[in-house]
Parts: sequence; structure tokens; C-alpha cells
Amino acid sequence: MSKRKLNRRQKWRVEKIQKERASRVSRKDQEIDEQLSAGELGAEQEGQIIAHYGRQVDVEGTAGESRGKVHRCYMRANIDALVTGDKVVWRPGPDNDGVVVARLDRFNALMRPDTRGQLKPVAANIDYIVIVFAPEPYAHANLIDRYIVAAESTGIEPVLLLNKTDLLNADNAPRLLEMAERYQQIGYKVLTASTVEEDGLTVLNQLLDNKVSVFVGQSGVGKSSLVNVLLPGINLRVGELSEQTRKGMHTTTTAMLFHLPDGGDLIDSPGIREFGLWHINERQVAEGFREFDGLLGACKFRDCRHRQEPGCALRDALEAGDISPERFESYHRIIDSLDEF
Repeated sequence: MSKRKLNRRQKWRVEKIQKERASRVSRKDQEIDEQLSAGELGAEQEGQIIAHYGRQVDVEGTAGESRGKVHRCYMRANIDALVTGDKVVWRPGPDNDGVVVARLDRFNALMRPDTRGQLKPVAANIDYIVIVFAPEPYAHANLIDRYIVAAESTGIEPVLLLNKTDLLNADNAPRLLEMAERYQQIGYKVLTASTVEEDGLTVLNQLLDNKVSVFVGQSGVGKSSLVNVLLPGINLRVGELSEQTRKGMHTTTTAMLFHLPDGGDLIDSPGIREFGLWHINERQVAEGFREFDGLLGACKFRDCRHRQEPGCALRDALEAGDISPERFESYHRIIDSLDEF
């Protein structure tokens, strides 16, 4: 379907809005420069972004008197895009506000496409992507593999969590437990939990301690219930954060970082929970299968598609039992569906 063309008046209105926005940004940057020149801002210090609202962010101090305190800060226009989880250098202002003057290096970033299809970071400096699956809705191994490949390509360690174990029965338990064991044999951390029976939550908390994590998984697997249990009173915490910064919460928040009571941090937002494969290529898919390590590039033909070609290292490993048939089939299903993403 072709894009709808704008008439002259609509084009004029779009241009007018863009100019007004650019003018506001310019005025704010000029105001910030004047504050910096006049010495109205405090000394530079490090902090972490815990929420993002357009050109403003909530920065939590990580050292000195500001440690643990939240400040609503503006971002200078010459700074690269900032996201929740970023470590930054900022300077406090006179009214519990401040200015972010630099972004520190990231060790990874979680990406999603924007409305124009361009990949944009939505969270940074993440240790674990916790892939949640459950007896209900039906757990598709191929969907779990897609999450794993996406996590591996981002450089974030995936952790698998079989949730709703209270729903395990004689019909679904054998398949799910076999699936969980398959991932453990490859080398992935696999946990189980039930918020109904409060089972496995202590082990989960121990894993998340001193780590920054996000939860992903298909709708209905219990991500929200897990977040509510791990972060009791999460809605109250959002209100408290608003009170600390003395500013209303913005409806376009991309993600928020919360401190878990038992240690560690959780970055949560609906957009992140739907994390998946975005503009990934065949090589990255293959590299997202850990059991393929050491085999890629060892095929007889350089352009091997790992299907029926002679001398295929992956097929030899499959026949030797080093690669499971289920995972090998899943790999090809992902390759065949790349055009959908």
C-alpha cells in the first residue's frame, strides 16, 4: 500500500511543528549553556538513567551526597541518544533538577525498531534477558529459540524461566521438562517458578542479585505477575519516583529501572517484554546457536546452507548427536522466516 500524500496545508503544519520543536530545543540548550557559563550548576558526578521522557530523564546519583537520590535532568542536544540503564555524567541544578553532560560507554544495548523501522536503543547495560515460558499458553521451542538468538546477537546472556509450574501435569510436564533439559545441556541457565505456590522465587532472586535484568516472553506466560511479586508495590514506586522529581510521569516512558528488594535491578516496560528479532542476518542466527560454535566455517563449501550439501559440518554434528534435531529444525525455521522481521 502506498503512503498517503500530504496536501499543502498538512505539509505546512508538519513543518511548523518541527520548527517549533527545534526552536524549543535551541532555547533550552542556550539556557543550559548560560547556566554552565554562570556556574549555576553543581560539580560533575556520575549517575544512572532510571527513566526516560522525551528530552528529559530521571538520573539517580551513584556517588556522594546524591547517591540514591533521583533528579529530573535535561539532555544536551550534542549527546547521543540516552536510554534507561545508561551510565552518565551529570551536573545538579538549583531545584532538584540537573543537566546530563556526557554518556559513559555502554557494554550493550537492547534495540527495537521505531515507527520508521530504524533500530533504536531502548535500554542499556543489561546482564540478563530472562525468557519466560509456561505450560499455558503453549510453549513453542522455536519462539524461545528466537528470543535466545536475539539475546545472543545483542551480547546479553539469556536465562530461561519455566513459570507457572503449578500448572504442570501428566500431559504437559514431560515435554516441558525435556525442553528445559535440552537447553541446560547446551549451557543455558534454566530456572522454574510459580507465583501461585511461591516456588522458585528465592533462587530467581539470588540469580538476579547484583545484575540488571529484563523479562521477555509471549503474552500470558506470567511476566507481569513475576514483576509484581519481585517488585511489591511497583505502582506505588512509580508514584514515589514522580514525587521525588516533583514532575508528572510521562506517558511515553520507554522503560523504567527498579531496584529489587533483595538486590539487583529490573528494567521493565511493555515494549521491552515484546523484544524479538529485528533485522538480523543468517550469520547472526547461526551464531546465536551455541552448539554451532566451532562448526561454522568448517563445511566443505563456503556458501553451505546446512541443508542437503555434502560435507556440511552442522549436519555431521546432527548425525553424531551433538546437535538436537529440534534445535536444528528451529534454526532453519528462523532462517526461512527472516523476511517477516
